[in-house]
Amino acid sequence: MEDLLNTAEEFLKSGEENLEKNRFNVAVSDFFKAIVIFCDYLIYKEIKILPKNHVDRFSLLNTHFKEIYNKISSLFKTYTQSYNQKLNKTDGLNLKKYAYEIRDYIKNKK
Repeated sequence: MEDLLNTAEEFLKSGEENLEKNRFNVAVSDFFKAIVIFCDYLIYKEIKILPKNHVDRFSLLNTHFKEIYNKISSLFKTYTQSYNQKLNKTDGLNLKKYAYEIRDYIKNKK
């Protein structure tokens, strides 16, 4: 399970680098990937299920971690907009903020 945390940290670092280079769509994607990996870690740690996809993940979050589900759901829209719309720095900073919040939440639960 530590591999999940290491991978999430790698996406955080990549998100930071892309944000610094004004590659906002890629930064949003990186930060969202970090967020979902942190969520997968949390889900596995708490209920011993590793989600297979976004549908599975969102269902488990909705059932077991409602507050996190509500936040992730709103961020998912921004993430999917990164596929075909030009995003901005504020979008990147919003996902960055929550990526670090969820990371800190998990670290405090250890």
